[in-house]
Amino acid sequence: MNGKLFAALLACALLAVGCGGGRPSGNTASAPAPSKTPGPLPDAGFKAQLTLPEPPTRLRAGQKETVQVRIRNASDVFWWSRGGEVNDRSDNFFYIAAGNRWLKPDGSLVTDMDGRYGISKDLKPGEETEIPLAVTAPKEPGDYLLEVDLVQEQVAWFSDKGSPTARAKVTVVR
Repeated sequence: MNGKLFAALLACALLAVGCGGGRPSGNTASAPAPSKTPGPLPDAGFKAQLTLPEPPTRLRAGQKETVQVRIRNASDVFWWSRGGEVNDRSDNFFYIAAGNRWLKPDGSLVTDMDGRYGISKDLKPGEETEIPLAVTAPKEPGDYLLEVDLVQEQVAWFSDKGSPTARAKVTVVR
C-alpha cells in the first residue's frame, strides 16, 4: 500500500471515529448509551415484562420449588445485570434480580421476598432471558398468589416504579 492511500484511509477512519462512526444523527434521547459505571437505572429503565411459563398450581406447606421466570426488558434503557459493565462491589449494589412474595387472594402480604436470583446476562431493550427462582410455599394450607417482581438492589423494586409483576394462583396443602 502506498503512503498516500494509507494516509487517506487513516484520515477517513479517524474522521469516522470522531464523528460517531457514520451513525445517523438526530435525537438519541430515547435510546441512551449504557452507562458503564455501576449506578441506578433512570426511572424510564424500570419497565419489564415478567412471565411464569409453568408456575406451580399446588405445593405442600413449606415446600421449596424452583420456578422459571421469563424476563423481558420492556424499557428503552440497556440493563447491565450487575448495574454496570464492571461492578466489583461485594454488596450486590445495583444488581438486577427477581424476587418473590406470597399474597393472600385479597392481595394482603403473607411473606415478603423469600427468594432472590440475579439476572444472568445484560439485556438490551426488547431482549429476554429466563432465570430459575427458588421459592418456599407458605406454612399454612390455603389459596395464595405467588408474585414475582424485579429489583435493582438498593435502588427500587420495578413495581414501585409502575412496572407490572407476574402472578400465579397456588394452592398450598399439608
